Amino acid sequence: MTVKHVLFILTNAAEIGPNKRATGYYYPEVAHPFEVLDAAGIAVEYASPQGGNPPFDGYDAEDDVQRTFSESAAVRRMARSRKLSDVDVLDYDAIFFPGGLGPMVDIASDPEVKRAVLRAWNGGKIVAAVCHGPVALLGVNLDDGTPLVKGRQLTSFSNAEEEGYAKADVPFMLEDALREAGAQYASADPWQAKVVVDGRLITGQNPASGGAVGEAIVAALQEGN
Repeated sequence: MTVKHVLFILTNAAEIGPNKRATGYYYPEVAHPFEVLDAAGIAVEYASPQGGNPPFDGYDAEDDVQRTFSESAAVRRMARSRKLSDVDVLDYDAIFFPGGLGPMVDIASDPEVKRAVLRAWNGGKIVAAVCHGPVALLGVNLDDGTPLVKGRQLTSFSNAEEEGYAKADVPFMLEDALREAGAQYASADPWQAKVVVDGRLITGQNPASGGAVGEAIVAALQEGN
């Protein structure tokens, strides 16, 4: 069987908002999907807008999955993430955007990110994201000018979750922005796992959804064999 490859596209933003809150990618939203993909024999590579070692937030040493990932060769490879402009997403079977508050700073508006999402989508690839990661989808317009998310079923970190977490830090509410762009948004109760699969678009709501997003990516890749 041919090995499948997934490109994780990570934030380089280490702080956010007027209070300069420390941030980055949210550690379990990398570690948990990676564990699922790795167990399925799927290769994972890493890129970020600037390349190099992406900052992180939310590491929990009590979580065996996170601790195992932190001691792995995979995390060393991630520390040398490739610059996204040097990567062709068509070399991969899927791209995946982990969350954390960092993506709301750079992934939200980076032109290389938008080009990568559109190229992957138009190339028939799987596009996946979790928590604040779906901010990567905003500002991506199809060739006819229609927003990629318009009419598509998806989820992301919800307004209800942001209210109690980082409303003072984020530049906008992600749920509102996705709805305004025409997405068919749905969410579960705060902090409960939820994954939405709409064809090649796979989204998860929050940190609790990371592993399930990984499982959905695996299922989609196996379907495509």
